[in-house]
Amino acid sequence: MTREQGSQGWIELAVQADNEAVEAVAEVFSRYSYGGGVAIEEPFDQEKDGENLRVATDRPFVVRAYIPADEGAREKVEAVERALWHLSQMRYVGPLATASRAEEDWANAWKEHYHVHRVGRRTVIRPPWREYVRQPDDIVIELDPGMAFGTGLHPSTQLCLVALEGRMAPGMRVLDVGVGSGVLTIAAARLGAASVDALDVEPVAVRSARENAARNDLATPVRVAVGTVEETPEFAGRYDLVVANIIARIIIELAPALVGACRPGGRLITSGVIIDRADETRAALAVAGLVGIEQHQMGDWTCIEGMRDNG
Repeated sequence: MTREQGSQGWIELAVQADNEAVEAVAEVFSRYSYGGGVAIEEPFDQEKDGENLRVATDRPFVVRAYIPADEGAREKVEAVERALWHLSQMRYVGPLATASRAEEDWANAWKEHYHVHRVGRRTVIRPPWREYVRQPDDIVIELDPGMAFGTGLHPSTQLCLVALEGRMAPGMRVLDVGVGSGVLTIAAARLGAASVDALDVEPVAVRSARENAARNDLATPVRVAVGTVEETPEFAGRYDLVVANIIARIIIELAPALVGACRPGGRLITSGVIIDRADETRAALAVAGLVGIEQHQMGDWTCIEGMRDNG
């Protein structure tokens, strides 16, 4: 958020309102906010593993706007308060909350919350704006968490990174299904993969993964594309190691293709599985031909891995 003149800072206006009052509150805010801008934060309900996301219309929404902290600010705040009071006589509208915000680069303020993070024994995730002195045997991944889909800090991602540390061997051909930010692709490359193919159904994730891979200046050939794994000759038996950090339902649906993409004796690492769905995920992978199945847990999340049957 920037302005062409003045550096007094900003006043944030925020109020809770029920679903039926949101549009009216947003209209009030737009009369006084800078550039007429209004942000509406919708409440969501979602199952723990990311399934069944929906707007929770039975809970309050939050409406926000910003006004310059200048000589006219007090008058604007009072006008907004009066208008909200009238609306609150008809529908639920909470009290107006105001907070001072310094003039700053709002796009970068969130970076203060991200630091260098070690996962497992060797893997270090470093945001581009943080300095880190590499230790012997470290695998350093430079990752911009503002880009999309994964900072490497979620338990499911950490479980995958630890599994990769233990299972990767130099020269492996690797497939990353659900690449997200590219953190697992980059880790596999840093751990000595001969090549990494990566897929995601979201174009924004593919773009993010490509940018992060380029940022890390990888020597390993990396191919990132829009799509998913299928039971076709293009994938069948091509990979020494397949990693899929997605969700249980998708792993179950793709189980034959995920296992089939491994060469006989190749390894599959899956994560993003909430503990409540671990048994059915294991069962689906076993039916698809995964053997020697192991399960690792961090909090409510599990990593399920095993080898494709040699038969």
